[in-house]
Amino acid sequence: MKTILILGALLSGLGVMIGAFGAHGLSKLLTETGRTETFETAVKYQMYHALGLLLVGVLMTQFPAASGLRFSGICFLIGILIFSGSLYILCLTGIRWMGAITPIGGLFLIGGWLNLVWALAKNLP
Repeated sequence: MKTILILGALLSGLGVMIGAFGAHGLSKLLTETGRTETFETAVKYQMYHALGLLLVGVLMTQFPAASGLRFSGICFLIGILIFSGSLYILCLTGIRWMGAITPIGGLFLIGGWLNLVWALAKNLP
C-alpha cells in the first residue's frame, strides 16, 4: 500500500509538471504538429488515474484484508505507463505506431476500475 500511495503522489506531481511543460515549453511544437489535444488527453488521464492510485492506497490502509485492491493499483500503473506514455511519445517524436498501443493502456485503466468495483463489492459489508 505504501508503494501504491507513493506512486500515486509521484505520478500526480509528474502530471502537473508534464502538463506545465507541455503548455509552456512544448506549446510551439505541439501546435505545429497539431498534437496539443492529444498531449492534454495524456496528461488528463495520467492525473485521473494517479488519483485513482491514491484512492486505492487509502482503501488498502483502511481495509488491509480486502483482496483485489492491489491488482487495481497495478492496472492503473500499467495503464498510465502505456496509455499516457504512448501518447507522450507520439506527441514528442511523431512515431505514429505508438498510437496503436494506446488502447492497450486504456484496457488496463478500465480493468483497474472494474476490478476496484469487484474488490469493493466483495470485501465491504
